[in-house]
Amino acid sequence: MSDHQRIHPVHDVEAPHRPLVPSNIGKSDKDVQPLPQRTIPVMHSKPPKKRNCCCRVLCWTLSILVILIIALAITIGILFLVFRPKLPKYSVDQLRISQFNISDNNSLYATFNVTITARNPNKKIGIYYEGGSHISAWYMDTQLCEGSLPKFYQGHRNITVLNLFLTGQAQDATGLQSRIQEQLQQSNNIPLNLKVNQPVRVKLGKLKLFKVKFRVRCRLVVDNIGANNDIKISSSRCKFRLRL
Repeated sequence: MSDHQRIHPVHDVEAPHRPLVPSNIGKSDKDVQPLPQRTIPVMHSKPPKKRNCCCRVLCWTLSILVILIIALAITIGILFLVFRPKLPKYSVDQLRISQFNISDNNSLYATFNVTITARNPNKKIGIYYEGGSHISAWYMDTQLCEGSLPKFYQGHRNITVLNLFLTGQAQDATGLQSRIQEQLQQSNNIPLNLKVNQPVRVKLGKLKLFKVKFRVRCRLVVDNIGANNDIKISSSRCKFRLRL
């Protein structure tokens, strides 16, 4: 019996060489190139800022203040359009001096009778003249006499004539008389000042407002100053101011 024929594979010389074992077996880890990795930046969110309590209170206060100012301006504008307010007017019409004497202690005693006309030109505004008023007569920086105005109500478009008595005492009568005589010789007239501080309440329609103060300053120029003399007022100018 013949021997079995053995078939041996024949190696093809022209076929490409393909290794049967994976090529990466036996290589070190250093030879393996890692895959490229992308780094994503981490975003840290900022903690919310805490509002300052004082700032909020200040903002609210300013807002309320602005609203109040706007409301007040609107109210004043409406009142102005409705009532058309006008300033009262004052004039000094007559001056009589019943006493202007020097005493033994070199003091000057003076008594003035002053006639003042107060005019209220408003159609819808009345004026309450309250107590606590003060009127004084001055020569230069020396107060000669003083008094007060009566309490009364002056209605719409009303003219009120006031007869006021002022009395007082001034020191250094001799020096005062000398200055008055020198003034007469230089200019033939004497300047006098009347100062009035009067608290009033203004009535708008039927609404009576809070108390305010009128300040009236009248500058007079008279031809002489002395007891029981006919005094002529050559110039009279009054200025009015309102004080809250």
